[in-house]
Amino acid sequence: MALLQAFAEALLWPGLGSTLAAALPEAAITSPDDVTLRRLQSLPGVSPMRAERLVKTFADAAPAYEVAGLLLEAGLPVKLAGGAVRAHGKESAALLAQDPWRLLDVPGVRLAEADTLARSLLPGASASDPRRGASLVASLLTRAARDGSTCLPLPDVARGLAAEGWEDAEAALRAADDGDRVAITEDGAASLVRYAIAEEAVAEGLARLLATAEPLADPAAVNAVGKDLDDAQKAAVAVAMTSGVSVLTGGPGTGKSRTVAALVKLAQARGKSVALAAPTGRAAKRLEELCGSPATTLHRLLGAVGTTGTFTRGEAWPLDEQVVVVDEASMLDTELAAALVEAVPDGGHLLLVGDAAQLPSIGAGRVLGDLVDSGAVPVTSLSTLYRSEAGGSIARLATAVRGGELPAVDDPTREVVVVRAQSAEEAAHRTVQLVTDSIPRVLGVPASDVQVVTPVHKGAAGTIALNAALKAKLNPGSGAVGGFDVGDRVVATANHLEDGWANGDLGTVTGTKDRGLVVTFASGPVDVAAASVSDLVHGWAVTVHRAQGSEFPAVVAVLPAEAGMLLSRPLVYTAFTRAQRHLSVVTSAGAAVVRAVREVGAQPRRTRLAGLLREAVEQL
Repeated sequence: MALLQAFAEALLWPGLGSTLAAALPEAAITSPDDVTLRRLQSLPGVSPMRAERLVKTFADAAPAYEVAGLLLEAGLPVKLAGGAVRAHGKESAALLAQDPWRLLDVPGVRLAEADTLARSLLPGASASDPRRGASLVASLLTRAARDGSTCLPLPDVARGLAAEGWEDAEAALRAADDGDRVAITEDGAASLVRYAIAEEAVAEGLARLLATAEPLADPAAVNAVGKDLDDAQKAAVAVAMTSGVSVLTGGPGTGKSRTVAALVKLAQARGKSVALAAPTGRAAKRLEELCGSPATTLHRLLGAVGTTGTFTRGEAWPLDEQVVVVDEASMLDTELAAALVEAVPDGGHLLLVGDAAQLPSIGAGRVLGDLVDSGAVPVTSLSTLYRSEAGGSIARLATAVRGGELPAVDDPTREVVVVRAQSAEEAAHRTVQLVTDSIPRVLGVPASDVQVVTPVHKGAAGTIALNAALKAKLNPGSGAVGGFDVGDRVVATANHLEDGWANGDLGTVTGTKDRGLVVTFASGPVDVAAASVSDLVHGWAVTVHRAQGSEFPAVVAVLPAEAGMLLSRPLVYTAFTRAQRHLSVVTSAGAAVVRAVREVGAQPRRTRLAGLLREAVEQL
C-alpha cells in the first residue's frame, strides 16, 4: 500500500475520515505532491473551505508522515506514528533513525516491534546494543509511571529486564543513566528524570516554605473567628496560619469546608490575600460557594500554557497571594504538585485539603499520602462526623467504607438505595431506569442533577454503553455535530485552557457555532471549535476517576462484576462520596464488592517524596 494511503487510513490526517481516505486513489492523490486544493475538491463532499483546511492539517501532520514512512518500510503499523510524535515531538523521525528502540516510549509498543524497526533502520543491529538496554529501562519506568509509581527499586528493574530477556542489568542501567531520560538515585532506585526532578522540587519547595513562613495570626484571633469550630478544626486553622505548609484531611461530613471557610475569613481579616484553587472546575466552583471568595482551577491559577504541561507562574514569577489553599489535594500528581509548590512565594502559607482515602491521582505519585506519611509537615485529620440531615446516610456509609467495612443499607429516607442486578446488562437497564424515571419521580431530583459513575468504559455497564442508552432516553438525536446534539451532557477529555475549558469539566451543549459547539460548563458558556469537538465525550456516565473532584446532587454508582480487579476500597469510597443528597448503588458484583472494600486497598505506588521531604526538613 502506498504511504499516503496507509497514512490516511490510519486516521493520522486530521479532518480526513475513513470514507475520504478510501477515495484518495480515485482522485489521484497518492503522494504529498498531490495534496492540492484542486484534487481535494474532487473528493465527495469536500468544499473549497474544507480543502483549504485539509491542506493545512496535512502540512501540520508532516512529522507523523515522516515517521509513518519508517514504520511502513519496516512492516509495522503506521498508526504508531501518532504516538511517536506525541512522545518525541517534531523531530521524531530523526530520533528514531538514530535510536529505533525509542519506539518503546510509545504506549502499547512491544519490544519485538522496536526490534523490527531497529533491524530495518540499522543493518546488523545487536540485541546487546546499549541503546536497546537503555530503552528497556525507560520502558519499564514508563509502565510503572502509568500505574502511578515515580520510581522502581533497582532489583525490580533487574527482574523486569530479565523478563524481557536482558540479563546484564548493570549494563542496561549504566546505558540508561548516561542519557537524559533515566536517573539512578542515591537511595537505590531508578526514576524517569522528569519524576526525579519533580519530587525533588516538591520536597525542596515545601522545606523552603516551612523555613520562610511567619505566623499570620495568634490563638486569640483563631478563637474569635472559629467560634463554631471544634478543637480539631480550630487547630487546623491555627497551624495553617502559623506553618508555611500544612495538610487538612478527613472524610465527608467532618467539616473540612467549614474549617477552610474560617481560615479564609481570618486571613482576609488580617489583610492577607488568599488564593483558592482545586484540580477541577466543579470543585473550584463548590469551594467558591462554600468560602464566599473567588476560586479557580489549579491550572488557571498557575497559568497553564495550552497543553504543553508548562505554567507561566513559578519560581521566576510566583503567585501574588500570601495564603494558597488547594482543595481535593488527593488528585495532585507529582508534576502538578511541583508546579504548585514552586509558584508559592517565600513566606507564603500553603494548605492542602483532601481525603487520603480517595483514589490517588491519575498521574504518577501519591503526593497527599506521602506528605501525611512523611511526618515532616503538620497534618490535621478530622474524624468527627457532623453532617446529619444533609447527607447523613451517605456520610455514614462512606465512613464505614473508609474503615474497610460495607454494612447492609436499611435507609427508610431513601438517601441511600442499593439495587442488585444479576448481570451487567440488568445493571445497565436498572441504571437507566433510575436516572430517567425513579429518582426524578420518587425523590424529585431531576435527571439533569443525576450523575452515573462506573469503574469501566467498556461492557454493558461501562460509560460508552450507558451514555448511548441515556442519550436515547434523555436527548435522542442524530449527533449532528461530531456526534453531539444541543442538550447533550458532555465531559472534556483534554485541556483547552486558552478557550476556557479543561480536562474533566462537565457541561451541557447549549448551541452550535461555525461547525463547532457552544458548551456551558460550570464556569459559563464557551465556544468549542470544530477541531476540538473530538476532545469531548458524552458525560451522563463517567468513570469514577473522572468524577473525582466533583460532587452531584444525586449519583448512581454502578459496580459491575466485570470491573474485576478495578474494584477496591478507594474506588468504592470515591464513587460513594460524589453524592450530596442521594446515592443509588447498582451492583452485579455481589460479594466481590464487600471483599474489595475489606481487603483491597489502593494499589501500592513506589515514590521517593516522603523520604526526600524528611531529608529536606532535617537540613533546615
